[in-house]
Amino acid sequence: MTFKLRLISVLTGIVLLSGAETTMADGHKEITVAYFLEWPMPFQFAKETGMYDEALGAKVNWVSFDTGPAMSAGMASGDVQLSVSQGVPPFVVATSAGQDLQIVDVAVSYADNDNCVVRSELEIDKNSANELAGKKVAVPLGTAAHYGFLKQMEHFNVDLGSLQIVDMAPAEGEAALSQGAVDMACGWGGALRRMLNSGNVLLTGAEKTELGILVFDATTAPTSFVAENFDMVAAFLDVTAKANAMWADESNHTKMLPVIAKDAGMSEDEAAKTLATFVFPTVEEQLSSAWLGGNAVNFLKGVAEVFVAADSIDAAKASYEDNVNTGPLSQ
Repeated sequence: MTFKLRLISVLTGIVLLSGAETTMADGHKEITVAYFLEWPMPFQFAKETGMYDEALGAKVNWVSFDTGPAMSAGMASGDVQLSVSQGVPPFVVATSAGQDLQIVDVAVSYADNDNCVVRSELEIDKNSANELAGKKVAVPLGTAAHYGFLKQMEHFNVDLGSLQIVDMAPAEGEAALSQGAVDMACGWGGALRRMLNSGNVLLTGAEKTELGILVFDATTAPTSFVAENFDMVAAFLDVTAKANAMWADESNHTKMLPVIAKDAGMSEDEAAKTLATFVFPTVEEQLSSAWLGGNAVNFLKGVAEVFVAADSIDAAKASYEDNVNTGPLSQ
């Protein structure tokens, strides 16, 4: 299956599922929240200590996913009400396809924790990236890693048509890279850390940021769920903000890290190293013009246009303004 056909199949599934989307009415006693394993964040301390259940007055069921597009599908089916740390690219892919989702907060900003790794034996770096032509690349389509991959190839003037692109989740891409089945693999978190045992990145996080290749995840939800459960969403984001504030105080790391690492399925050392590359903007920062108060809408449009130019989606929306809702976060 070709690169675009794979992505079209993802989009088609989302559109079909969105027709069956259901929402919770106020007063329901359970919600389901999606998150990633091997992606340690302060909210997991709140998750494991019951802070969300207490604040929401409801049972929160947590389900782990491998990719952002899978989160979109879960929300489209009505099985998932909130997704924590969904990448912006999969969010853009889903909303561009017609799924009615909203970003309600910036979950985490990261640049060194989402990247592509070239197999060591090839000895390809940023000065010889043109040698990637004809190579096989593992990319989790419709994700932040996919967006970063496209932007890096654009920067290095590598023709996408010259590459053999295969759709693989990060863990699968890491395994393929280590076995020499692919020449480059893209991913994040623990899988990316393991990829680095088999190769090297083309650009560092700082170099990507300087080029405008931003990387951040958001907490997302179906628009109808946010509208019908506004106070519940606000309470959820309040707990997340409190957990982030706790982590910002290093004196809390000793009690928080073991809980976070265990829930993420990582060793404490690996979790600590990953967390060290993460930035958790405060509520005030998120509401500023640099983030959800202004720049985010333009960034969503920019991501969509990159996908259109790469012939990965058919068209971008005229505007993504309706896909950012700062109301619950402001409350």
